Amino acid sequence: MNPFAMPNTTATNPTLAVIGFKRQLVYHLHFWAFIAVAPLVLVQWKQGHPLLSALLILFCGNALVVIALLRLRDTYFLKGRLFPLLAVVCATYSTIINGHSGLYWAYPAAIALFFLLPLKEAIVFNSLFLSIMSVVAFYKFPEADFWRITFSLGLSCLFAMIFAWLVGRLQAELTRLATTDPLTGCLNRSQLADILNAQIQIRERYERVSSLVLIDLDFFKSINDHWGHLAGDKVLKEMAQRLRKRLRESDQLFRIGGEEFMIVLPETRHKDADRLARQLLTSISARPFLNDITLTASASVAEVSQGETWSVWLNRADQALYQAKALGRNQVVNASRPDAALQAEPLLGPGDNAPDEVAPA
Repeated sequence: MNPFAMPNTTATNPTLAVIGFKRQLVYHLHFWAFIAVAPLVLVQWKQGHPLLSALLILFCGNALVVIALLRLRDTYFLKGRLFPLLAVVCATYSTIINGHSGLYWAYPAAIALFFLLPLKEAIVFNSLFLSIMSVVAFYKFPEADFWRITFSLGLSCLFAMIFAWLVGRLQAELTRLATTDPLTGCLNRSQLADILNAQIQIRERYERVSSLVLIDLDFFKSINDHWGHLAGDKVLKEMAQRLRKRLRESDQLFRIGGEEFMIVLPETRHKDADRLARQLLTSISARPFLNDITLTASASVAEVSQGETWSVWLNRADQALYQAKALGRNQVVNASRPDAALQAEPLLGPGDNAPDEVAPA
């Protein structure tokens, strides 16, 4: 990922989009801070302030290192901790020796903290900074200026804190809306590839296998036709609730189609995933939805194989789900290894699972 290219607004992963914008913010803050501060090194040197010049050189050097590492290695040097520290020290010392001309730099330094540090850290850092600047202003300037400086700098910090807090909440809410299904609260397809790839990496590095389960409600279209779409939506919401009750905290539930759900089971062997799938189908058929709508579901189970991509893994499970539909529904089909045949394990009796028309999964 290039942190300097504008984030792709069509990206399917909202989390990466947010990270891209944050990298852009970090880059521009350091870049323009370097442009603004670099000339001051010579100015302060000519005015006979070698210590301040040295501090400004450190500030500029840190900015260059951050920019270079972001561009070349895609890493954030010390997570930006040096920028606010050096900015506050330079602004404070400059105010002590230069008076009002140094004070002006305290305001952008205080505001920048809220864009570079986590909110709690920024609040603590700015509270300390404001206290130090108040002490400096008390001894350096007349009393009237002391109160003006303290309150104006305090209000600047307060406004920046509120803005950063609201932006953080907005980012979290937009990410939640973009990554979850609004009806059921399940994850949606935007996170699918990343989560499956993460399980594949665990399989490749640590030999800890994961499985996924696809579940599709049988003849769901008939619910919308007979009871209406509102009833269908309520069934899907209840379906998601029933599935969640049987899952662990580490398991991840997706809604990947109209009535199709996917469960990612980290560190779960095929045998255990098959057992869970059977239990889930039993819980779906054992009790009516909305008190009078009886449903069944079909399911497939696939354990990740070594060397396969997430799309191949998902496709094996998808083909097994089609097989479950073709074999009569209300049953679990285990997706075989790439070189083995599919094996069906019906939940119905031998006389109840005659093949019928295959509905799209």
